[in-house]
Amino acid sequence: MDLTHLQSVLEDTFSNNFVAYYRAHVAHVNITGPEFPEYHKMLQKVYEYFQDNIDTVAEKIRTVRGKMPTSLGTVLAIATMEDKETEGTADELLSTVLESLEVMIDQYHELNSAAEAVNYIDIANFA
Repeated sequence: MDLTHLQSVLEDTFSNNFVAYYRAHVAHVNITGPEFPEYHKMLQKVYEYFQDNIDTVAEKIRTVRGKMPTSLGTVLAIATMEDKETEGTADELLSTVLESLEVMIDQYHELNSAAEAVNYIDIANFA
């Protein structure tokens, strides 16, 4: 059973998740406006979800005998999610976080397919 593709997709998932986490956390801290309390609380839930997944995906990488990326430069090089400034109005910040969520939905579909292809059901179920 060749796990190379699954390892690669897990690294992609880890890296994109890390970028999504950072974007959501920045939006959480910097959002302003009349809906601040609601947006601040919602964005906290989003970044905490991504933050929790950092460790979980890293452990899945180790499950298939891979290693998580060892530098932020490597994370950014692997990620398909663009490293861009997370700034602007509340609507712009929320749009950036929504874009991250949409990328991650596709990423988890890809992870599910890669895991099922090599019968790693635990990883497929996680995805």
